[in-house]
Amino acid sequence: MIIDAHQHFWQLDRGDYGWLTPALAPLYRDFAPEDLAPLLDQHGIGGTILVQAAPSLAETEFLLNIAAKTPFVLGVVGWVDFESPKAAADIARLAANPKLVGLRPMIQDIADDGWMLRDALTPAFEAMITHDLTFDALVLPRHLPHLRSLLARHSKLRTVIDHAAKPEIAAGHFTNWASDMALLARDSRAYCKLSGLLTEAGDAWTTASLQPYIAHMFEHFGGDRLIWGSDWPVVTLAAPYEDWFNLAQSFTRNHGAEGKVFGQNTLAAYGLSPVKD
Repeated sequence: MIIDAHQHFWQLDRGDYGWLTPALAPLYRDFAPEDLAPLLDQHGIGGTILVQAAPSLAETEFLLNIAAKTPFVLGVVGWVDFESPKAAADIARLAANPKLVGLRPMIQDIADDGWMLRDALTPAFEAMITHDLTFDALVLPRHLPHLRSLLARHSKLRTVIDHAAKPEIAAGHFTNWASDMALLARDSRAYCKLSGLLTEAGDAWTTASLQPYIAHMFEHFGGDRLIWGSDWPVVTLAAPYEDWFNLAQSFTRNHGAEGKVFGQNTLAAYGLSPVKD
């Protein structure tokens, strides 16, 4: 089964998407399973991981309800307030739903770059390990040294780095990101998502501009720890779904890892059992 490891749904009138404003006109509407299903069918994609887009428990419940009614949604990455005294209890409650496979604090939007290392968050990370949930690290390049420290502290925490930590491709910044990603790959068991790169490359993206970043990811994470995701519908700001799917397949084919990157690794990264096509 081909799996899209990173996609979103949202419903504007829910009112908790602080980042989603009319300025993002192509995205400023509802996106639901019926919008994505034709794209999945077109490309033979059998399952997805549905990822949170708002920092609220209410949105997590909303996504879990969608997952319960949508066979192609294999799992949900939700949100919990990691700083809350009730964080561990909230995680235990949500983890009782088998569709919850991970949690994602929106670290990229938090002012304190070292937030993830606060002692107050330890109970939440420990609860994730106890309940076999995956930590989706929504980080930027400047967070990578802190993430490396966090994963050294919680070595049993199954982790996926979202969007390869959003390298600044459009600005041509490579060296520091590349060094920090190589260290993370060496010193942790983290997976890395081959996703979000077209958006970071900007309107003038080219295959050549993406190539060094993707090659670096394959060099250090290898075919066993990369997973493909579309980041739909956000990807449509840069290109149609099929463009990113075809481009990622082309890059992956060169490394002989299509089956792993486009399916098997996602199951491992989110603790899911193998599924039949």
